[in-house]
Amino acid sequence: MAQTLTLTSAAAKRVALIAQKQTKPAILRLSVEGGGCSGFQYKFDLADGADSDDSISETDGVKLVVDPISLDLVGGSIIDFVESLGGAAFRVENPNAAAGCGCGSSFGI
Repeated sequence: MAQTLTLTSAAAKRVALIAQKQTKPAILRLSVEGGGCSGFQYKFDLADGADSDDSISETDGVKLVVDPISLDLVGGSIIDFVESLGGAAFRVENPNAAAGCGCGSSFGI
């Protein structure tokens, strides 16, 4: 069953800018690792390409890729880029998360 992921236009614009500066393809990889203050933490990296079993979504020419194991934990999420007085960061609105931390970089199920 496919679980959609949404990359907002603001996030796509930021990924495109970072990728251009690093002369890499505009492909953002979202993965989930154990750790963080709530049990799991989000990890963002620029990718050179998608793996054959990745879930891929695209916004404004920027691809978001997620591996199948991480997809089970973040399916249905919206990935945004927000700037505030406290700083700028990618944020994940994860409907699967039962708990989260104040910084928004980790979550629990």
